[in-house]
Amino acid sequence: MGSKAVEDLIQASSGVHYSGFHLEEPHTSEIEQPTTSIDERVKQPFVIGVAGGAASGKTTVCDLIIDQLHDQRVVLVNQDSFYHNLTPEELTKVHEYNFDHPDAFDTEQLLCVMEKLKHGQAVDIPKYDFKSYKNDAFPLRRVNPSDVIILEGILIFHDPRVRDLMSMKIFVDTDADVRLARRIRRDTVEKNRDIATVLDQYSKFVKPAFDDFILPTKKYADIIIPRGGDNHVAIDLIVQHIRTKLGQNDLCKIYPNLYVIQSTFQIRGMHTLIRDAQTTKHDFIFYADRLIRLVVEHGLGHLPFTEKQVITPTGSVYSGVDFCKRLCGVSVIRSGESMENALRACCKGIKIGKILIHREGDNGQQLIYEKLPEDIAQRHVLLLDPILGTGNSAVQAISLLQKKGVPESNILFLNLISAPQGVHVVCKRFPRIKIVTSEIENGLNEEYRVIPGMGEFGDRYFGTDDD
Repeated sequence: MGSKAVEDLIQASSGVHYSGFHLEEPHTSEIEQPTTSIDERVKQPFVIGVAGGAASGKTTVCDLIIDQLHDQRVVLVNQDSFYHNLTPEELTKVHEYNFDHPDAFDTEQLLCVMEKLKHGQAVDIPKYDFKSYKNDAFPLRRVNPSDVIILEGILIFHDPRVRDLMSMKIFVDTDADVRLARRIRRDTVEKNRDIATVLDQYSKFVKPAFDDFILPTKKYADIIIPRGGDNHVAIDLIVQHIRTKLGQNDLCKIYPNLYVIQSTFQIRGMHTLIRDAQTTKHDFIFYADRLIRLVVEHGLGHLPFTEKQVITPTGSVYSGVDFCKRLCGVSVIRSGESMENALRACCKGIKIGKILIHREGDNGQQLIYEKLPEDIAQRHVLLLDPILGTGNSAVQAISLLQKKGVPESNILFLNLISAPQGVHVVCKRFPRIKIVTSEIENGLNEEYRVIPGMGEFGDRYFGTDDD
């Protein structure tokens, strides 16, 4: 097929290549937005908070997570280690002391320990003795900095400063009767207490503290696990999510120009739907569009801006920023065209060019069509392709943009999923471009398809995958 025939075919199927109108703006000095330094990214562990009532199964949940993350460096920090030492006066009335109250914990010491761990320093953590009610009765436990830190305790969500440290918050929700039965069994067997004492302490302190302090923190949880350690499905999902985040963090440590949007269970849920082979075309498009919009919005946040002051309706001065005006999108036909609507919705009147790369085997790419704005060299370019696989097509598209005069640092590559192999290829070849994606994949199979992937994106999105 000749170049002219290809151009006529694409113009007939896609309509005009430039959407809206071109706003010519006077040149103003642009200020690069600050980005996270490599040093900061390397030192941030994945912190998991696990809260819930006494005897809810928190420890079991933590043990199961640690067991499944056996190939990662994981440490457990118990809130119980940070009880205050009881004074001589408090020791005389120890049965009247409320160990389930927030004031019973030395939160300042916990924060100090976490600050050191987050900055790569080893710490010594006490082990509280519930016989002498002192934290110096046993040798200190040395804890080294790790990839994953699990913070466990009944009131670990109570202090907002501690909550802010967490990448994920889990609340273990177990029926009150089950918790009481476990507590009776534990305290009578392990602590040699009689049932009357256990029940008295439960009614005086444990239950009121749960209702007043522990249960209200449930609203801060990212995920709630019913039945605690018996809920293996929930724990498997949590571990999978953690593994995904750790894999993303490893690549981000290597390449400071790689940005993975912050994962939430809402984003994870949308990925689950678009990856499901049984998802209908309508649902696939709906949730793919939602994810694409998130990626586009995040990508726009990495563009330079100019400072701007405006007058509000109250007559006040607001010091803000003005968006970068000289932009254009470039979609890699055909899958990349699925991202154009999200870009148009975010950038009114943006120009969009197109590149068509014919694929023949893994290394047989050849450019057969391009239609780009004439002044593209003076613009910041958002390159659109939902899947970064081997990286070969991306390299060819970026190389074309460079030949057209676009500086490497002016290119933002936006995609939904990225294979590590593609990330390595693109970032090593073009260290000054920025890649924005929503998830890092496991890799490529023997056919160079992204795994676990989502199939042929263009066919599923445009409805051409029917037999």
